[in-house]
Amino acid sequence: MQDFHEATAHIRQQIGDFQPEFGIILGTGLGDLVQDIDVQFTLPYAGIPHFPTSTVESHSGNLLAGTLAGRRVLVMQGRFHYYEGYTMPQVVFPVRVMKLLGIQKLFVSNASGGLNPDYDYSDLMLIDDHINLQPTNPLVGKNLDELGPRFPDMLEPYDHVLLSLAEEAARELGFADKVRRGVYASLPGPMLETPAEYRYLRTIGADAVGMSTVPEVIAAVHLCLPVLAVSVITDLCSPGKLRRVEIADILRVAAAAEPRLTALLKAVLAKV
Repeated sequence: MQDFHEATAHIRQQIGDFQPEFGIILGTGLGDLVQDIDVQFTLPYAGIPHFPTSTVESHSGNLLAGTLAGRRVLVMQGRFHYYEGYTMPQVVFPVRVMKLLGIQKLFVSNASGGLNPDYDYSDLMLIDDHINLQPTNPLVGKNLDELGPRFPDMLEPYDHVLLSLAEEAARELGFADKVRRGVYASLPGPMLETPAEYRYLRTIGADAVGMSTVPEVIAAVHLCLPVLAVSVITDLCSPGKLRRVEIADILRVAAAAEPRLTALLKAVLAKV
């Protein structure tokens, strides 16, 4: 807990009496949302005690404090992944710090592969459940009772009220046909999956697959933080649509979807 309190104290010293309401984690290729934020403070991860640093392309590595749609937000401009060599507690360290700073809800985005054959490039999938295939999770080890219970219930990891608000917002914004609900499978990476693995994931009920999000969501549930998570479908992984993918392709499709994602998050913030 001392590490959390030291990081929290450092950030509080920088942002003063700014009181965040929402935390936002931006995934691969989705960093341009910050252009819509009235940024008041920019804190590089490298300067925050005990914070990891981003090593992945398109993850800028800043914690931003400002307003979006009139609401006070803390925004992670880049996240951390298990495949970067970090432990799970390091991966979710910022989520716990944001909670200690006062956020009331957490919004998470990611770029993912579409397993559902009905999905198309740049669709937005609202995650309503997940399958955790990471090799471990952030709650393994001694429980920190100050943060949450030893055995948190995962019956509803994604908040149904926020999901309904997001669907309502998509209808009002005129792109409900590009918004889905589905199950997200989280694997360690960094390699993409084989065709047989994609078939397996679809067989066990996954609609999309990626390398992040679930650790942060587990930590949020442990902290009793309601979560809204959105996957941007950047590549197609169903039979007949599967092809070789480069990071440039993922970034390009994520950039095309970003205006919708930004509009959706802003609309949900305004509704909460």
